[in-house]
Amino acid sequence: MHVKKGDKVQVISGKDKGKQGVILQADPKQERVIVEGINLVKKHSKPSQMNPQGGIVEMEAPIHVSNVMPLDPDSNEPTRVGYRIEDGKKIRIAKKSGQPLD
Repeated sequence: MHVKKGDKVQVISGKDKGKQGVILQADPKQERVIVEGINLVKKHSKPSQMNPQGGIVEMEAPIHVSNVMPLDPDSNEPTRVGYRIEDGKKIRIAKKSGQPLD
């Protein structure tokens, strides 16, 4: 995947297009990510020990990884991801500025 947990990304399609957030969780097998404050859904929860009241909770739902782009560290704009080998390690770079994303 071109993004990972902790990356700041921008949504490029869907109902939250243009919004930015940080990746909270990444699932490479399903090619989905959970982004902070993006794709909020309402979930009905039964009363439990953690939530004795129960009720309707708003939480983030996963979105497909193809709908997000990482932000360039320099310009804070969405950028594609390239790869470069430095000191025998493969690192991700922003195509717009050439800056490392890791």
